[in-house]
Amino acid sequence: MRVPLSWLREYVDLPAGETGRGVQDRLISAGLEVETVERLGADLKGPLVVGRVLAIEELTEFKKPIRYCQVDVGDANTTGDPQNIICGAANFAVGDKVVVILPGGELPGGFKVDARKTYGRVSEGMICSVRELGIGDDHDGILVLPPEYEPGTDATELLELNDEVLDIAVNPDRGYALSLRGVARETAIAYGVPLRDPALLDVPPPNDYGYEVKVDDPRGCDRFTARVVTGIDPEARSPIWLQRRLQKAGMRPISLAVDVTNYVMLEIGQPLHAYDRARLDGPLGVRRAAPGEKLTTLDGVERTLHPEDLLITDDRGPIGLAGVMGGADTEIAEAEVRDHLLGSVAGTTEIVIEAAHFDPVSIARTSRRHRLTSEASRRFERGVDPEAGPAAAQRTVDLLVLLAGGSAEAGVTEVVAPSGPRTVRMRVDHPDRVAGVPYGREAVVRRLQEVGCDVYGADELTVTVPTWRPDLAAPNDLAEEVIRLEGYENLPSTLPRPPAGRGLTGRQRLHRRAGRALAGAGYVEVLNYPFVGEAALDALGLDPDDARRRTVTLVNPISDEEPGLRTTLLPGLLAALRRNHGRGTADLALFETGLVFRPSGWESEPARLPVDRRPTDEEIASLNAALPKQPRRAAAVLAGARERAGWWGPGRPADWADAVEAARTVAAAAGVELATEADQHAPWHPGRCAALFAVVDGERRVVGHAGELHPRVVKALQLPERTCAMEVSLDLLEIAGGGPVQAPHVSTYPVATQDVALVVAADVPAAKVADALRAGAGELLESVRLFDVFTGEQVGEGRKSLAYALRFRAPDRTLTAEEAGAARDAAVARAAEEAGAVLRGA
Repeated sequence: MRVPLSWLREYVDLPAGETGRGVQDRLISAGLEVETVERLGADLKGPLVVGRVLAIEELTEFKKPIRYCQVDVGDANTTGDPQNIICGAANFAVGDKVVVILPGGELPGGFKVDARKTYGRVSEGMICSVRELGIGDDHDGILVLPPEYEPGTDATELLELNDEVLDIAVNPDRGYALSLRGVARETAIAYGVPLRDPALLDVPPPNDYGYEVKVDDPRGCDRFTARVVTGIDPEARSPIWLQRRLQKAGMRPISLAVDVTNYVMLEIGQPLHAYDRARLDGPLGVRRAAPGEKLTTLDGVERTLHPEDLLITDDRGPIGLAGVMGGADTEIAEAEVRDHLLGSVAGTTEIVIEAAHFDPVSIARTSRRHRLTSEASRRFERGVDPEAGPAAAQRTVDLLVLLAGGSAEAGVTEVVAPSGPRTVRMRVDHPDRVAGVPYGREAVVRRLQEVGCDVYGADELTVTVPTWRPDLAAPNDLAEEVIRLEGYENLPSTLPRPPAGRGLTGRQRLHRRAGRALAGAGYVEVLNYPFVGEAALDALGLDPDDARRRTVTLVNPISDEEPGLRTTLLPGLLAALRRNHGRGTADLALFETGLVFRPSGWESEPARLPVDRRPTDEEIASLNAALPKQPRRAAAVLAGARERAGWWGPGRPADWADAVEAARTVAAAAGVELATEADQHAPWHPGRCAALFAVVDGERRVVGHAGELHPRVVKALQLPERTCAMEVSLDLLEIAGGGPVQAPHVSTYPVATQDVALVVAADVPAAKVADALRAGAGELLESVRLFDVFTGEQVGEGRKSLAYALRFRAPDRTLTAEEAGAARDAAVARAAEEAGAVLRGA
């Protein structure tokens, strides 16, 4: 919401000399998010005046039309003589009033204007367009003013070019701040001054002579006010002051009738709609759409309506999407105009004004369903004062009578669904207990009255909530009003004191350890949205019956392309890798830890938990039963170089073994040692995929997969060649780890290293040989590491040589050469027995 400071001063007596920055500080302290304060006209320097075009000479010897104009600027140039000005626009004529900047002036953007020779003539100034003045984007022609302004008049003051505009980001629960009325109320409270409420108007009572209205859905529309203005001058134009206020508020002037309804909406907060009475057929109606109905809205799009859409109708059918956008068939008729600031000349002479209140949820769903957002829908979604309709309609009537020469018909239509005042009961010390600050009854009552509440009672207050604050529905809402108006900055800062022994859970500690371990191994953490669509699962090459295709579908997804919750971390990670690779980063190693979602028995209706007490065990169990399973995962993806080349030597590209090592890194953080076996599992390459095993509750189970992605997956997702990935279950690793990770015992005695090269069949996994070496070496073996793989004629066809480094160490003594050798021989013997290994060279 853009709020011009000059407009705000009409309703609040701000201190003399108060700036937009000062108002911004006060409103931020009161809880409104004022993002910026824009200073209009700060870089504009005069003299900028009104000029009257006396003569125009067309210069035809140039490639584009050039005009040499004589312009009367009154006494602004101190001589009274006309100014000779070169201009390339053709949308003005002799006798028109224009805006002229004289030599010595400066336009926004640092454009200085001096007398200079151009096109063979001396140009003594410049005739300005809307964009050159910084009041709009229109640069098609010169700004032509209404004829009543005298030459020499200060155009800076006339066009209100010097002002400050507050740009407020309005939260969904503060819809009242989408109006000058709402912002002015907050400003008046912040400065402790009275508010001149623009909605306090003398409104005639409803009668039987108004335009007929039929509301078939009182839940969707609980109030509808209709007024009629006749005898409107079709040549009437929006005055400059009205257009400038709309422009400063971020809206484009269109025509007098439309400008007036937009102005009143900005002023009071009630969206309105103006219908050409000649285009209406019968009474106005409000109902839900019928199946198959269509409507062409003001933006020229034909829309197929949904049965939940709320419509405005006449006897012919739909004429507007209620609270969102009107239909094209009943819009105010317009004729061609010459310039932007004059506004469109309307051909309509009789106008029906609609000021209705619609259900916020219905309007929000219609707006999202049709992907159609308007200024009206933004306000209805956040809550509009249902009592503001009659005042807004009256204000619109008054402006049309004043500016368009119309006459207000005596008829006043109001259709109202009965409703009582909303009350909330609250203990007077409730804000004190929420904030931990003793405010006292006087401050609580005063602050609630300032926001418009009626307050009764002593120890327990009965608070009648104002109609413009639908967000005040519970004692905590009222406490928030007291706290924010008393000042968040006045709340003391205290650190919470958790009871001893209530630190991180084992699950949380493992989550952090896994992340630190991967980060320490050179991976970069990313956080992705937990949403997925069928297209991503198709690209991963998952079978139709793959459990990962069964997703939890959201009722109201952010994107129709991703309506489900993820069942694997890989789609988000691979999308992040593709995005970064496309932006020039060739070497990537990314990881993510988080939840995935698997549906199972969550179809039951969850219990609604209370907020005034701790839920019972049965209520918590009911809620948990309604949730899908949410296992924790860790995943990583790699592409490009794992080790870069440099003066230290050649680099090395990332391969499947690095993905397996990433999984081992996570498992080590849980105190688990993984076993690997070749496997075929989408989306990995069938010949470069490893299943990862761990002992979970005494049973050997698969805890994840790692390896190189399938080429078809790489192509479908537009990934770099040979992209690798791994994904493991943190929940299973936590169980397999059996509790906190124990720090290893570090021996102070020296290590004995023995290398062995074993020849085995080419299809024997290196992991199988390593497991045999561990089993045979016994307790003295500290580690075993594969450091070389060799194939060739020397070892024979269908054979390979695996070289391992064995480290032996005793915790209580220095090993002798005989002890280390015996352990080595035992390890080789076990490898020969289990894997058919033969000592190379033997």
